[in-house]
Amino acid sequence: MAQQKTGPLDGLLVADFSRILAGPYATMLLADLGAQVIKVEGPSGDDTRTWMPPVRDGVSTYYLGINRNKRSIALDLKDADDRAAAQELARRADVLIENFKPGGLARFGLDYDTVAAANQRLIYASISGFGTGAGADLPGYDLMVQAISGLMSLTGDPGGSPYRAGISVFDVMTGMHANIGILAALHHRDQTGKGQHIEVNLLSSALSGLVNHSSGYVAGGTVPYRMGNAHPSLFPYEPLPVADGELIVIAGNDGQFRKLCQVLGLPELPEDPRFGRNQDRTANREALRPLLVERLVKRTRDEWFRDLIAAGVPCAPINTIDGGVALADELGLQPVVETGGVPGVRNPITFSETPARYELPPPGLDEHGEEIRAWLSN
Repeated sequence: MAQQKTGPLDGLLVADFSRILAGPYATMLLADLGAQVIKVEGPSGDDTRTWMPPVRDGVSTYYLGINRNKRSIALDLKDADDRAAAQELARRADVLIENFKPGGLARFGLDYDTVAAANQRLIYASISGFGTGAGADLPGYDLMVQAISGLMSLTGDPGGSPYRAGISVFDVMTGMHANIGILAALHHRDQTGKGQHIEVNLLSSALSGLVNHSSGYVAGGTVPYRMGNAHPSLFPYEPLPVADGELIVIAGNDGQFRKLCQVLGLPELPEDPRFGRNQDRTANREALRPLLVERLVKRTRDEWFRDLIAAGVPCAPINTIDGGVALADELGLQPVVETGGVPGVRNPITFSETPARYELPPPGLDEHGEEIRAWLSN
């Protein structure tokens, strides 16, 4: 199958047996960087094809957002010919990614042991919700992991109900962890000639991604609690009222706090023993907050944003998504790219020599099936 030569992963063939989010997001990132990704779908297609609204030209934008630069083939693994085609694809692939229920591909001869016997160089990446042991039968939905991991206990108003994050954060994180594992395994293969089996799961990614909170418990014996938009170890590090709404205001160190106080016209505050050091400000946040707010409410968020940023104080307006895209564009980050007429978000990695590619729009179901079947039969 002809493919333009571009990207740092040129020549890499990825058999994508994944669906929904974590796996397809991972394979899209690989495809952007030049890998040839063949998306294997069941006869009814990836579930996200039906996750709508919103839609673009009748197609789910959820699906469009994570499936560019791929070719699609629909295979019914219960059918002998389709199963043979899938096995041949696995035999030729450099990387195989799957997120079936643990052990679910064994009955089709597509489990790691079977495939690796025919393709010892294969990097086989399995994504699950809770691992392959006692958690193998648990469904792997991001919302379940947000609840079980403790993330929801940290999200929301202190006096209200726990909330999920606004995106499937652990699906995305696990997809990136899968890619880190794949790239590390490819380096190992370059040195030894041997492939290997990589396993990632949402719960492990979640506990890793909870960083200071999971460390606070594991290393410090502290169970964190819901604080709304406040930070347990820094103050200020939250939205504060201004004349026309709220503004994120951050003092990540003592120097930034001094600059903040200078701009606010409160130069005496850093000399107050209650507020001089970060640990003091954190302990006395309830006394410090009204002193800051008294000045902040006198001006608008745009006025404060301009002056605080100019003084070296981190702060930010709270935008909707359109505002975030607009600012990225204003900053020259070129956030939106078109792939075959379908707009999407640019791959976040910039390479000086091997740029990401945007060649193939998200494929229709089995759009490349005839071409791929002919190739696999040769």
